[in-house]
Amino acid sequence: MKNKNTPTNKEFIFQKKNYLFMFIGLALIVLGFILMSGGGSDDPNVFNPEIFSFRRIRLAPTVILLGFAVEVYAILLNPNKKKENQ
Repeated sequence: MKNKNTPTNKEFIFQKKNYLFMFIGLALIVLGFILMSGGGSDDPNVFNPEIFSFRRIRLAPTVILLGFAVEVYAILLNPNKKKENQ
């Protein structure tokens, strides 16, 4: 049974640097979805070729994938690791 007066040592799994990279990755993902939005037509009988623009087909998915790559890097980053060349 634990004593209530014993201080518990609570630590977060990630450090400040990890969360910084996570927010950068999240911002890139949101930016990619914003770039992908739009291009529709108000009239369903009229086709709008703007939906196939470079921004929506190439740029937006690339930005989203880059955001996911930053997220993976943020999770795998070890901020406590010292540089070897010091």
